[in-house]
Amino acid sequence: MLISQKKTKQRGATLVEVLVAMVVMSLGILGFSALQITGLSSNKVAMDRSHASILAYSIADAMRANRTAAIAENYDRALGDAVPTGTSTAETDISNWLTEIAARLPSGDGSIDVSAVTGEVTITIAWDESKSGAPSNSFSVRSRL
Repeated sequence: MLISQKKTKQRGATLVEVLVAMVVMSLGILGFSALQITGLSSNKVAMDRSHASILAYSIADAMRANRTAAIAENYDRALGDAVPTGTSTAETDISNWLTEIAARLPSGDGSIDVSAVTGEVTITIAWDESKSGAPSNSFSVRSRL
């Protein structure tokens, strides 16, 4: 004679299945968070490069508006030079430009090198992307006045 056996069906999830699901979900959330942080960082770098580009072309336009002083190399300056304090148009342009660089870019500074012979200008803007305080990135543009 056969003994009747009761078959029991499992209902719900075991604790192990719940823990595995939580680990998988946690890893997914961490991965998404890392992706967001990387995206924000890349956007900051792109914004800094855009600011540097705009600022470089801004001083180039100011130099074209004051071409005589620019060809006379009144706009020349090196990275690390003091901000000019004079009242000439060139000194005011450079002072305003450097103030704008400092406001827009972390540890930002700029240099201008004008060739009186060829009328070419090289504008370089350097800034710090690494938060170390020292310029770690730069943007340079060469143009003719």
